Amino acid sequence: MKMNGLLMAAIVLAALSGVLYWSNHRKPVENAVKVSTDTPPKILTLTQADITKVDIKKKSGDEVALEKNDAGKWQIVGTKPLRADQNEVSSMLSTLSSLTSERLIEEKAGNLADYGLAQPAVEVDVTEKDNKTQKLLIGDSAPSGNAVYVALAGDPRVFTLANYNKTSLDKSEKDLRDKRLLVFEQDKLSRVELTAKKQDIEFGRNKDQWQIVKPKPLRADDSKVEELIRKLGDAKMDPSASPDDQKKATAAFNSGTVVATAKVTDASGTEELQVRKNKEDYYAKSSAVEGVYKVGNDLGTALDKAVDDFRNKKLFDLGFTDPEKIELRDGPKAYFLTKGGSDWFSADGKKVDAIGAESFVEKVRDLAASKFVDSGFATTALEVTVTSNGGKNIEKVFIAKDGDHYVAKRDGEPSLYQLDPVVVTGLEKAAEDMKPAVEPKPQAPKKK
Repeated sequence: MKMNGLLMAAIVLAALSGVLYWSNHRKPVENAVKVSTDTPPKILTLTQADITKVDIKKKSGDEVALEKNDAGKWQIVGTKPLRADQNEVSSMLSTLSSLTSERLIEEKAGNLADYGLAQPAVEVDVTEKDNKTQKLLIGDSAPSGNAVYVALAGDPRVFTLANYNKTSLDKSEKDLRDKRLLVFEQDKLSRVELTAKKQDIEFGRNKDQWQIVKPKPLRADDSKVEELIRKLGDAKMDPSASPDDQKKATAAFNSGTVVATAKVTDASGTEELQVRKNKEDYYAKSSAVEGVYKVGNDLGTALDKAVDDFRNKKLFDLGFTDPEKIELRDGPKAYFLTKGGSDWFSADGKKVDAIGAESFVEKVRDLAASKFVDSGFATTALEVTVTSNGGKNIEKVFIAKDGDHYVAKRDGEPSLYQLDPVVVTGLEKAAEDMKPAVEPKPQAPKKK
């Protein structure tokens, strides 16, 4: 019985000693209120544009060093320099340059080891263009679990920093490396080449619009070309791939079936991406990055296309704007529609019912090929002329009957567009259904 009592007393004494040690060495959050002001103190205030170097060192021994080059771009320096993800670095620097604490814990910390700051979990060294360097020390987690202890080297103060800010700063080489397989600047692209399905396709940019240059000049569907470019820009490596994964990917690429080769040219030069398929997976090799990487199936399917997949199927280049004038000649019948303000008018100057006019305009706007053909145009059955862009654009389309379908061609262009019959009959019906607008009857004067 005495032994049990002595044992219990020893346990209680040990617990009290632990609490006393914690209270003396780990400053409780309640005590922080006494030294904190209403506004959480700033830890760092830097001009982001003046930062030239950042070195992130971890207690585990991992380290990543960043440096801004002469062109103002960030790169990972070391034995083997690597391109840095400019957006990731910018986001990290945004946090770092205006770093605010949650609260001030101690004005003059007696022992940094109490906060895990004598040997910090993470150290972030920031150098500005005047070669002044500041060192941010990130230590243990605070008792709340939502923050960590931090300090600046040479500053006796200890703060708490929100965990989300720590996450923004605690980066590895894998986090900060540019993972793109092609590093072109999309707004500066002048040419895109694609070899797929035994065809060589080339797109050239004319101002803000893409055109098909090879295998012959053709109208391009801008949205389809932009989608191809977006897929190429989104192609990324997996930086966590092990050397063994790399060997497997290289072997799969070498024994795979060629899907496509894409080349992009901007102001800095030309880059190439080769894509091959092995079983159900796709692998890519880039001229801009060493190695072979497994890529998403969406990239493979985006490149595995023929020239017709990128052609503009629309017969008129109207987009979402209204034309100023439409003329339709359907055999002996003729229809004229002219825009005036927000109203539509017929050839005799009479206002046309808005619903019928808009329906006709939409049928003209939606005229599009079901597919492209090489022959089938004989005698013109319908002729549609559209004037737009303040009279600067005049487009004329001829439509001929070809068996169960119709074939159309644009004036001055050799391409032939096959149209489904429902499209043509819908256009003819919309033209016939246009009626004069019903003018509202004048109201009789009110009797006094």
